[in-house]
Amino acid sequence: MAEKIINLKNEAIGNILEAKDEKELERLKILYLGRSGKINQLTKEFPHFSPEEKIKAGRQLNETKKAIEEALENQLSAVSNQLSAKEEWFDVTEPSIKPKIGHLHLLTEAIREISSVFEKIGFVRVRYPEVEWDWYAFEGLNMPSTHPARDDFESFFVDTPAHPKLGRMTLTPHTSNGQLREMERIKPPIRMINIARCHRPNWDITHTPTFHQFEGLVIDKGINISHLKGIFDYFAVNFFGKDRRTRLRPFHFQFTEPSFEVDINCPLCLGKGCRTCKSGWMELGGSGMVHPRVLENGGLDPNIYSGFAFGWGVERTYIMRSGLKLGDIRPLYESDLRFINQF
Repeated sequence: MAEKIINLKNEAIGNILEAKDEKELERLKILYLGRSGKINQLTKEFPHFSPEEKIKAGRQLNETKKAIEEALENQLSAVSNQLSAKEEWFDVTEPSIKPKIGHLHLLTEAIREISSVFEKIGFVRVRYPEVEWDWYAFEGLNMPSTHPARDDFESFFVDTPAHPKLGRMTLTPHTSNGQLREMERIKPPIRMINIARCHRPNWDITHTPTFHQFEGLVIDKGINISHLKGIFDYFAVNFFGKDRRTRLRPFHFQFTEPSFEVDINCPLCLGKGCRTCKSGWMELGGSGMVHPRVLENGGLDPNIYSGFAFGWGVERTYIMRSGLKLGDIRPLYESDLRFINQF
């Protein structure tokens, strides 16, 4: 009996040390220590032993059982450590999984493209304050205190003490504040393109409380309306496409005289007239020859210098591109990935 127990012990420990995973160790545990395992099979021979042999065999069998249990526990710990080491090991030479690369937002792309078009004909991109004084946003642009745009329902005024000379503080309702600041910064010739955020309390399919606008300003000796129209036609072809063209409609703006609304032929019917545009034309933005009073407020002599200015919404300009077919500018600000990932 003693020899059988020793052989069983050696067999069990040998098999346990060769086990490579937890599943194999669980099988060996059942094989040797289970209810029908080899240890219990040996105990069935005890009734044939004398009392002295039972005591001796019982002690030896308990020691064997304990040795097998310790061997199983140690091998289980060793196997677990080996698996953990394999999971933590990292081969730095292994080819990596490339991360997904995003893309620029439509508005950022539009601003870059607009800047590029004007830079090719000598315009300089500038940035001026988006929180501005009344003088630069209204008064200095020939907009009197009674003008509707200076009402609290039309502009976002900041609740802060007014400047003794420059008036109240406001969020810029347009990028036209850059006109006076550019005239203060440099003397003609001036070819400025100012792109920034603007703020007005409006919200519908073509307006949002915060939007982007680009302001163009050209001032020099001998500047006239033909230069203004030529710039617009150049921009239309290079930004919208070779089939696009512009037209001027007489209008009124306080800071230009004469003033014009700039229209562009519809991207869908190219001027023939359709359900979207009705007349074949769509409004692009405002423009005109810089008012003499604005030139004076900027420190220039209107008898020597003349110029033109225009201010167009980036969002409105972008949705008029051929093939875009976007009739509502609000999705540009909603951060809906289903929309953004299409571009």
